[in-house]
Amino acid sequence: MSPQAASGRPLAIEDYYRLQTVASPSISPDGLWVSISVSTRVEEDNSTQSDVYLVPSDGTAPPRKVQHDGTSVSGAAWTPAGRLRYAVEREGWTIDPANPSQPPVRAEAQPAGVVSPDGRSVAVLRDMSRPPQPAPAMSDFERRHEQRFKGAIFDWMEFQRDGQPFPAPNPTARPAQQIVLQPAGAAAGAAGARVLFDRDLRPSGLVWHPDGMRIAFIADTTWRDEVKYDRPDLWMVTTDGAVTRLTDDGYVYSDLEFSPDGRYLSYARTLGTDMVIDRKLDHGGPRDLFLRPVAGGEAVNLTASWDLEPGDSRWAPDGRSIYFTAATGGETHLFRVLVPEGKVQQVTSGPRRLNGLTFDRAFSTVAYTVGVHDAPPDVYVARIDGTGERRLSDVHRETTSGIAFGRTERLQWASNDGTRIEGWLTYPYGYDRAQGPYPLIVVSHGGPHAATGYSFDFKKHFFAANGYFVLDTNFRSSTGYGEAFKWATWGAWGTKDGQDVMSGVDYVLKSYPIDRRRVGHTGHSYGGFMTNWLITQYPDRLAAAITGAGISNWVSDYGTADIFRTKETEFFGTPWDEAARNRMMKQSPLSYAGRVRTPTLFVHGEVDQRVPYEEAEQMYFALKRRGVPAKMIRYQGQPHGISGHWNNVHRMLSELRWWETYLKGPAR
Repeated sequence: MSPQAASGRPLAIEDYYRLQTVASPSISPDGLWVSISVSTRVEEDNSTQSDVYLVPSDGTAPPRKVQHDGTSVSGAAWTPAGRLRYAVEREGWTIDPANPSQPPVRAEAQPAGVVSPDGRSVAVLRDMSRPPQPAPAMSDFERRHEQRFKGAIFDWMEFQRDGQPFPAPNPTARPAQQIVLQPAGAAAGAAGARVLFDRDLRPSGLVWHPDGMRIAFIADTTWRDEVKYDRPDLWMVTTDGAVTRLTDDGYVYSDLEFSPDGRYLSYARTLGTDMVIDRKLDHGGPRDLFLRPVAGGEAVNLTASWDLEPGDSRWAPDGRSIYFTAATGGETHLFRVLVPEGKVQQVTSGPRRLNGLTFDRAFSTVAYTVGVHDAPPDVYVARIDGTGERRLSDVHRETTSGIAFGRTERLQWASNDGTRIEGWLTYPYGYDRAQGPYPLIVVSHGGPHAATGYSFDFKKHFFAANGYFVLDTNFRSSTGYGEAFKWATWGAWGTKDGQDVMSGVDYVLKSYPIDRRRVGHTGHSYGGFMTNWLITQYPDRLAAAITGAGISNWVSDYGTADIFRTKETEFFGTPWDEAARNRMMKQSPLSYAGRVRTPTLFVHGEVDQRVPYEEAEQMYFALKRRGVPAKMIRYQGQPHGISGHWNNVHRMLSELRWWETYLKGPAR
């Protein structure tokens, strides 16, 4: 490993506001144009400025900004006729992308529902009216005290939901919804509207059959039962109002679409949470893509023999295949499955992640953003088979041309039990082996059923720019490595996945100039739990730690977090079940806080309801009580995903100071 020549300056914290975000590519129906969104962080007022750009898909011209009388536009989308529709101050306009000199045309009102294949009708969802509840009779004395009350009163179970006001609205008190068929372009309640579906349900995911005579959708008959988990089933309604319930088996259905010839209904199916609990399963089951013959017959699992998880799907116009994206290790690619054979084929390849895929009407061209380690994403276009790829945007060139990002290397190693683990190591700025050994920061992702991989991470590069190796790992419970890998930590979060992380540390210590006395660990959410867990299980291995929104006590978390589901499934029960309670406490970092010697910084949102603030407070107090260096940063008004540019910059600077103090200071 030779020195990395510093061909530019190191990434600076000020670059956080200079680098832009490219997202939301959308290809025109004829495949000739792609609209993209470019966002800029604004330091002055903590806001984000978003602009829409147009670029020809053949790459013959650079992207041009779409403006309306010199004003930025938003909400870009293509009309069926190939005009770009956008909004300015909530008013809609359209332009011809091929003729920028032509003035914009005021857009017609967009249909609020799902348009029929012939374009004449629209299926809309309409709230059903509920009779008002009479106010309780009160005396003047009682009314005065009712008016003086300051606080919250609630009597429903899911009273907390991260990112929502407290208490969160009662999800079972929402009104039921009807499916209403009305003429296209007609106002709500106009003459000619007919109610097709009118039950105490909330339909969603409406899709028209190509014959225009029926609509498939999903709805959950248990949605008003607050102790039941969601389990939407498949339904069908004809334009005459005949309703058929297609499934009633405890599975969860989603991602509905009819084949172009109308022969099949495709959908995704997963295990229902109540099914997992009732059957006492030790896994959450796969997400598979199914075909159901519309004329009747057995459903076919197209991905039964495929060990990855298909994302949302899209039929090819010829009806011979269905396209979708899926994670495979740290990559994300386009796949297709042949119909009805069920043979899955990978369309794109390479060390990267594709996101935001968008297809033209003929399904001959696809546009997407490409994620890599050493640059923010940009937009590309290719043929539907993945060939002929062209880069359409280079938004970041002016900023990144003078920055020398640390090289990121893909690694694989064997964990304690021989399981192969994948990870990525980012080199410090101006790396020179002779200047080592360097300190190491280990990052664990959230989830845990997620994955790190090929994407640009500003914070990771910021740490590397300041002289640190940075290691990411896809420990067990990560997605993209098959079902057995994903569910390997069931019942024992922290054990095998913690071994995977520390085996990665051992691996890089043997091969790279890293100081084993200057290793730190960090992560947010599940990565925060992993941090808390590792400082209790490996107290002599970590010189510093930063815990972001991490759980310390699974028992207390059960009733104060908005995802009690994870404990009832992956810990096999509730805290009032002795075996489950013992399991929760066994895997709780707080149970082992007496072992900790690692200086730890805790970072948490004040109103986090996914991992409540008290989880950080418990672990912080335990360390302070024992005299271990600890510090708390609590962000005002912030939920689980601490956001806001000022907060992000403040957090990165604070974390860097922690690393500088305990990883670059005198070795412990």
